[in-house]
Amino acid sequence: QVQLVESGGGLVQAGGSLRLSCAASGRTFSSYAMGWFRQAPGKERQFLARISRNGGNTYYADSVKGRFTISRDNAKNTVYLQMNSLKPEDTAVYYCAADSRYYLRIIRPQDYEYWGQGTQVTVSS
Repeated sequence: QVQLVESGGGLVQAGGSLRLSCAASGRTFSSYAMGWFRQAPGKERQFLARISRNGGNTYYADSVKGRFTISRDNAKNTVYLQMNSLKPEDTAVYYCAADSRYYLRIIRPQDYEYWGQGTQVTVSS
């Protein structure tokens, strides 16, 4: 069992930046690849980024490539999402998720085993 808790969301103006954190507890954090997703009202949960267990490899959705950066610190059991050049359409609840498989391009929400409760990000125009 892995428990995930996101933090760092909030209200930011368009063009601004936020860094989300996701703290993990329970089983060995480094045994899991980690992903970030978001869900806007009335929309499906959307894959954003994934990072391998040792942090050496990352994969991004085209919609955030070049603006968002996923990273992790296994010593702190934490994964991050740095978000730059934010747009109003980035407004959503952001979730982190854990998955024990090695393959990098796992983008379906149903393929992830553990989820956090989400943190709200609101980007004003």
